[in-house]
Amino acid sequence: MKKVLYLIACVSVLVSCAEQYNIQGSSTVSVLDGSKLYLKVFKEKDLSNLDSCEVVHGEFRFAGLLDTTYMATLYMGEQSIMPLVVEKGNIVIRIDNAQQKVSGTPLNEILYDFLDKHTRLDNQMQELDHRYSQMLLEGIDEQEIERILTAEGAVIMHQEDSLVTDFVTSNFENVLGPFIFVHMSSSVPQVEHIMSKAPETFKRIAIVDEFYKHVTDAGETHKAEPVAPLNDGEIDDATIQDILNGNGNTH
Repeated sequence: MKKVLYLIACVSVLVSCAEQYNIQGSSTVSVLDGSKLYLKVFKEKDLSNLDSCEVVHGEFRFAGLLDTTYMATLYMGEQSIMPLVVEKGNIVIRIDNAQQKVSGTPLNEILYDFLDKHTRLDNQMQELDHRYSQMLLEGIDEQEIERILTAEGAVIMHQEDSLVTDFVTSNFENVLGPFIFVHMSSSVPQVEHIMSKAPETFKRIAIVDEFYKHVTDAGETHKAEPVAPLNDGEIDDATIQDILNGNGNTH
């Protein structure tokens, strides 16, 4: 009897020392109701299920013990929905038709602050197409429109490149750095620049090493080609500086 009590006590101590995660989610997207959701994580190079649950009346929950912090992706079947960090603490997921958001724990707050900034830059890039049509209707010369919007597009792309680079280099030592590096690096020079600053611990991560080899071997990144400028002309430094100074308006 004493041995049994001793074993129970040992197990209780181990459980109490283990980190726990608790993910509480809600959704107003009707298609998710009744669906099964999966938390999938990379272990070395393989994607595997960490946890699963069903969405009931717009609510869902994951919970369990955690042996390490994971970068994860929320899936509905084979369709990925959103990234998140599975870490110690109470994690909150909100999904609606306007946005997907994760909050409540330190790394998730950092991740979604970055994603919000990246989305704003993407929206600015997409707005250039709308402005092109609007400026044509205003009777502005087409070459002048292309000059202005090409310069603005170059500035946005530079800001996006800097945002990703700064984020990865600031998060070399946690799960966010490798994830954003692999999914959002947009050019070979950017990849090379990041790797030149990276510590050996970052370079030895399996997905980082495989991605870097792919980039150097094929001469291209794993993600889609970056948005092309509106024309193929060179953009002089003075024009770009005018845009940065807020002087990119038509004359």
